[in-house]
Amino acid sequence: MGVTGLAAFNALDDAAVRRRLAECCTSPGWVAAVAGKRPYAGVDELLAASDAAVAALSEEELAAALAGHPRIGERQDAGSWSGQEQAGVASAADQVRRALADGNAAYEQRFGHIYLVCATGRSGAELLDLLHQRLGNDDGAEWQVVGAELARINQIRLRKLLGAAA
Repeated sequence: MGVTGLAAFNALDDAAVRRRLAECCTSPGWVAAVAGKRPYAGVDELLAASDAAVAALSEEELAAALAGHPRIGERQDAGSWSGQEQAGVASAADQVRRALADGNAAYEQRFGHIYLVCATGRSGAELLDLLHQRLGNDDGAEWQVVGAELARINQIRLRKLLGAAA
């Protein structure tokens, strides 16, 4: 999955870098913004550009980013980024997995999109608790939370793309 460092990332042609960035986030606006600021002098500069690009996403672009993420708790290939990120859910008890499925349905009914959360390092129970807390948000507050979670996920995935430790 990785491109082995920032220099290799900066050296990719435009089409290749856009393909690799789309593996991290499926928002065309985010991909264009991050690709368009190359070359990056350091990883921190790349991560800051990613965060700025997420913050600038319209609701339509944010929805495009959400389309690239599976539901929390759905079975994932353990080798995929989503599978690695949701490892805490994969080991959760059946009761927690069922509650997540029910919570996902309630969340989607309430907000009209999937429940996006940075699952890395979190257990199924933690993700379920966060889901229940977020069901109380109003639409505007929830979009802000979704953007912040997307920014966290994108940073982790960019570090993986570069071959650096997440």
